[in-house]
Amino acid sequence: MNAVVLAAGEGTRLCPLTEDKPKGMVEVDGKPILTHCFDNLVELGADEFVVVVGYLKERIIDHYGDEYRGVPITYAHQREQKGLAHALLTVEEHVDDDFMLILGDNIFDANLEAVVRRQQEERADAAFLVEEVPWEEASRYGVCDTNKYGEITDVVEKPDDPPSNLVMTGFYTFTPAIFHACHLVQPSNRGEYEISEAIDLLIQSGRTIDAIGLKGWRIDVGYPEDRDEAEERLQADDEAAVSTTSD
Repeated sequence: MNAVVLAAGEGTRLCPLTEDKPKGMVEVDGKPILTHCFDNLVELGADEFVVVVGYLKERIIDHYGDEYRGVPITYAHQREQKGLAHALLTVEEHVDDDFMLILGDNIFDANLEAVVRRQQEERADAAFLVEEVPWEEASRYGVCDTNKYGEITDVVEKPDDPPSNLVMTGFYTFTPAIFHACHLVQPSNRGEYEISEAIDLLIQSGRTIDAIGLKGWRIDVGYPEDRDEAEERLQADDEAAVSTTSD
């Protein structure tokens, strides 16, 4: 399965860490965020990385070249950052089967393999990790409603009055049907082409989209304090692993 990595963003909220680099190259625990993403995807059996680059793209291309840990890398250029659905369309010509999608500013220690397995069952047209957050934080995310079978029935991007506290995280699997949906997306009130709108169009067309509850943790590295928290968690995981091994 191919893996699409979205890494075109400037990361203005991460300043000063992003003054001379794209946010995917900000280091967390001694490695760029993108390296953490790539390592996760290698473990999931990615056949190829398709990386969407934009802001200071040369820093990413020069660092990783044309392969990482034996997995070939193809780059797609998003010239203007107009939202995740817009970014996804830049890779359409490179993807012709089911694929993984990860946001290149997220760090996971979670059950990503459960999402891939669900996609491979061929019952779902898409699947993604969802996480329960405090109600007061839900309006910062794409908010989901589900039915009793764990299928997504509605997705709303950053709603003022969230219908639930169940939110999308930054890891998904899709069939190529998502590209057709992205072509139909209209700009949101924020002027962006939202991935949540594309997902909602799939739902309206009768596609099955499954929610997989997050087990473990993930951090969206949007601010310097998020980077610090992610580093602390990774270091705590490393210490726990060493302790278990020594026992």
